Amino acid sequence: MTYLIDAWLDRPHPYLRILNRDTGEVCAMLEEDALDELRDLGELDFAGLSSSEPGVLKELVRSLFLFCYARALRPAGHDPH
Repeated sequence: MTYLIDAWLDRPHPYLRILNRDTGEVCAMLEEDALDELRDLGELDFAGLSSSEPGVLKELVRSLFLFCYARALRPAGHDPH
C-alpha cells in the first residue's frame, strides 16, 4: 500500500492528512493541536515533508501513524503539556 501526505501547514488552522494513494481514503488526520504537539516534541521534521527520498518519506509516514495511534489510546482529557 502506498500513501500520500497531504499537508496544509501555512494556513490559520493547519492540518496534515495521510491518504491511501490508490483510493484517496484518509488513513490519518493531524490537526493544529496534534501538529503543535509534534513540533514541541521535536518529532515533526518539516524538511522531511518535501523530501523525494522514499526512505525518508516512509519513516515519516510510519512515525505519523504511530503518533496518531498513541494519541488515540490516551485516556480522555489527558493533556501531555
